[in-house]
Amino acid sequence: MDASIPDKVYFRIGEVSKILGVEPYVVRYWESEFKAIRPVRTTSDQRLYRRQDVEMFLTIKKLLYVDHYTILGAKRKLAGKVNEEEGENGAAEYKSRLMEIKSLLQQVREMLQ
Repeated sequence: MDASIPDKVYFRIGEVSKILGVEPYVVRYWESEFKAIRPVRTTSDQRLYRRQDVEMFLTIKKLLYVDHYTILGAKRKLAGKVNEEEGENGAAEYKSRLMEIKSLLQQVREMLQ
């Protein structure tokens, strides 16, 4: 997984597939599944990937092939990295809401006894 990325601005799909060690159709499939990857299109409709796209592909490959995530799981994991702060705030809010529900259920229980 420690593929070195050449010092270039744009990469064609063949170069990306060699860096990743997968077939070009896999690169195209991942591109269709992971919306964070949007290559630039040339006038001849060739895909040109930026360095950050290649880095994202390497992350996706690690999640799928090494960590054994599903496509959906990898999407969620990547979304979690992007929204990490939101997730922490959401967890605190979730816990607070659960405590409130627990309190209400205990009140109902006492009323029924």
